[in-house]
Amino acid sequence: MTTRLFGEPVQRREDARLITGQGRYLDDLGAGALAAAFVRSPHAHARILDIDVSAALDVEGLVAIYTWEDLPGALAEPLPLLIPHPALTHGRTAYPLAREIVRHVGEPVVMVVARDRYLAEDACSLIRVDYEVLKPVVGIEEAVRGVRLVHEDVPGNVGAHLVQEVPGPGGLTAGEAIEAAPHTLAFRLDVERSASMPLEGRGVYARWDADDGSLRVYSSTQTSTSVRMAIAARLGIELPKVEVVAPDVGGGFGVKIVHPWPEEVLVPWAARLLNREVKWAEDRREHFISSSHERGQVQHVRVGFDDDGRVLGLEVEILHDHGAYTPYGIIVPIITSTQLLGPYKVGAYRVEFSSIYTNTVQVTPYRGAGRPQGVFCMERTMDRIAAHLGRDRTEVRAGNFIQPHEFPYDQGMTFQDGRPLIYDSGDYPEALRLLKELIGWDSFPEAKARAAAGGRSIGIGVGCYVEGTGVGPYEGGHVQVTSDGRVHVSTGLTSQGQGHETAFAQIAATELGVPIEKVSVVTGDTRRFGYAVGTFASRAAVMSGNAIALACRKVREKALRIAAEALEADPRDLEITDGTVHVAGVPSASIPLATVAVLSNPLRYAFDEETRRATQFAGPASDDRPPVAEGEEPGLEGRDYYSPVRSTFAAGMHAAIVETDPDTAEIRILRYAVVHDCGRLINPMIVEGQIHGGVAQGVGGALYEKMVYDEHGQLLNASFMDFLMPYATEVPHIETAHLETPSPLNPLGIKGAGEAGVIPVSAVIASAVEDAEGITIARMPISPSDLHHLRLTR
Repeated sequence: MTTRLFGEPVQRREDARLITGQGRYLDDLGAGALAAAFVRSPHAHARILDIDVSAALDVEGLVAIYTWEDLPGALAEPLPLLIPHPALTHGRTAYPLAREIVRHVGEPVVMVVARDRYLAEDACSLIRVDYEVLKPVVGIEEAVRGVRLVHEDVPGNVGAHLVQEVPGPGGLTAGEAIEAAPHTLAFRLDVERSASMPLEGRGVYARWDADDGSLRVYSSTQTSTSVRMAIAARLGIELPKVEVVAPDVGGGFGVKIVHPWPEEVLVPWAARLLNREVKWAEDRREHFISSSHERGQVQHVRVGFDDDGRVLGLEVEILHDHGAYTPYGIIVPIITSTQLLGPYKVGAYRVEFSSIYTNTVQVTPYRGAGRPQGVFCMERTMDRIAAHLGRDRTEVRAGNFIQPHEFPYDQGMTFQDGRPLIYDSGDYPEALRLLKELIGWDSFPEAKARAAAGGRSIGIGVGCYVEGTGVGPYEGGHVQVTSDGRVHVSTGLTSQGQGHETAFAQIAATELGVPIEKVSVVTGDTRRFGYAVGTFASRAAVMSGNAIALACRKVREKALRIAAEALEADPRDLEITDGTVHVAGVPSASIPLATVAVLSNPLRYAFDEETRRATQFAGPASDDRPPVAEGEEPGLEGRDYYSPVRSTFAAGMHAAIVETDPDTAEIRILRYAVVHDCGRLINPMIVEGQIHGGVAQGVGGALYEKMVYDEHGQLLNASFMDFLMPYATEVPHIETAHLETPSPLNPLGIKGAGEAGVIPVSAVIASAVEDAEGITIARMPISPSDLHHLRLTR
């Protein structure tokens, strides 16, 4: 192959369309559709006594009003618990429309369908719901007291409890190792609740075809194939009769991985019942009070270590606030408890978590998915050890690193995919060396002294992480070469801005030896690919990328066999370059891949000049072999699936230099550096974009983003006027370096990168602020008012 695009910084092919206003998002569709709107609970915990819709019936343009009592069959049941787990002993999910009790502000109670959204909202405002208000459970501390219950049948509000233990050398438990250690520390850490805020909220648009009983649904989702299966099951429609398409999606970040959301079954149901197109697009307040949140945890840490800072034993107890329901199981605290270990050997380890119900919005994965909390715990622990011993923070980390010769390294735990937590590859000492060089770690004390002499306070921080990526169970790819020489690639997972159209095209172009301009990519359309898992957990490139590569290799093998017959050559002597199959070293002995595609499909009828060459009299004849080999399908196409033996583990290290204002306590990031290892890079430019976007979200989580509930369970900052996010002015210039340690677990040697940028940022900023101020930082995010308070109480 001479067409090599894998590893090149190819410009994103989708951007021209998106930045010129030619994107096709959910709300761009269904201009003539009926509109749905919802009456949502204003109370965090209440019993529904009565729903009076009479005043809404006179609204002009009203089409229908539905409550839980109107829902038939499976639609009236609680929504599915998507990822069960033995430790999730009291999993609970919501009804599509509330039945008897509401458990958080924003829970849907009534669905209204009208001629347009304005009229639907007018009708909603006239519907009176009488409630018996119940005292809500707000906050982890109140929940664990168990005085009041979110669900009457869940004792102590504990939905799940899980312990994992790894003995240390000599079989010591973590407790024994800590007690025997020369030094011990114990402390508490807090991470506040936050949420993903994609520019585009959730949305659903459904068309019912009564003539053939089929349903087409467009959803702003991260998992179109799973939404399809959920709709078919809940509405009792045969799966082949349901199509789900994810159009352009304006950001996902995890909130759109949940399926089905109530609206994803209610809108299609209404479309079928009314035999009309129906659409719902989430407004921003709905997103704040009814879409998922994440991050909120309390962590209690005990650690024992020696005089060099080597960890001998570590115990962590985690209290995880999962809100009112657990539709996505306990994936977040599982990831926190396992990814907490990072790139370190910690001797004996014991982690215990309880996942707790509160009368707040449900918690499901948000970009990073439990890892920022785990890294905050481990990296704050490393900084505490270094401070206790008076040692350099990077030296303490280096002394605990897993070494390159120790891979694969078994951490002795079970990861979120149910497989062993075995790191496949990496070089953590080299990553730290690169990071220290990039940020100027060794020369920073002089810079700090110069700043202090000028009345300025600056500090430097560091954070290391390991990220499990490419979780199973599978993804697939389909590749077809058509008679015009074009390559059509499809995969079932969805895209929300990751650059899949470019990266997957690079893989196909490299594998098949064709120009990238000849490759088109389709994602998230069940009409093109019906089986998939979804886009989350930094898995798209690993899973679909490898599946597409495997499918391309099938196509390539078939193409070489057909071309070999046409050229009377040995397939082993053939190459494909720029879309032409030729004998190696003999360019004149060649045949276009387009012609091979024609020859792969022997025809009876000629539609044009190209297909004439494949008809039964014009095509290559052979007395020994039929036009299509036995057991072989016609056409130059292939389909394959990639299923990993276990996750592959990317890694990275971040460092930051910050300045803290002596008067306002404002925190300003002066420099930010990243070293990242995601195995072989498909497209370095896209990886850097992922890192930059992740760091921006991480800065938000470290300094700004916080969901503030009052004692009544009311979200006090449910708008962009009050929920702070970083502007471009708050996101620093990001210096990056790449380290490539290929994964041995998949054909392409790649690891995921999508969540990498966000994972360690809170830990890094905490480390830097602590260095600047000399104040212990144990809670994130940290605002100027928080820092000011810490200054007053130190």
